[in-house]
Amino acid sequence: MESIYDVAKYLLSKEPMSHKKLQKMCYYAQAWYLANYKERLVPNRFEAWVHGPVSPDLYNRYRDWGWENIPIYRDKIDFEDRQTASFLDEVYKVYGDYDADELEKITHREEPWKNARRGIPAGVYSRNPILLSDMRDYYGERIGKA
Repeated sequence: MESIYDVAKYLLSKEPMSHKKLQKMCYYAQAWYLANYKERLVPNRFEAWVHGPVSPDLYNRYRDWGWENIPIYRDKIDFEDRQTASFLDEVYKVYGDYDADELEKITHREEPWKNARRGIPAGVYSRNPILLSDMRDYYGERIGKA
């Protein structure tokens, strides 16, 4: 497994981005990795917060940026698995052109976040985990790997 902080830095090497966008990008990296390989990319959990999926660990690392863009990361990232970078490049190709608000709206329409928020009114605080099995199955169905 990779470090969520290294995954975040790698995505930040593509562009400066808001903390909210970075959260969604890391969530999609985890979700699509689960769908493709049936195992986690990172060990961290994602929760169904009001504005979409959030890793509390990543939140604590970057929360001081608030709504400001986190600057581009310029150092090289060495992953345990050589193919992680190319996998993240594919995730970025699909989601990188969206802004944070668009990514939030997309995640709100998808089953993993909706399942974790079931019974919780819109705008109400929640720390409910987004189940790995929900991510694996939902995104796996989209690529015929469920």
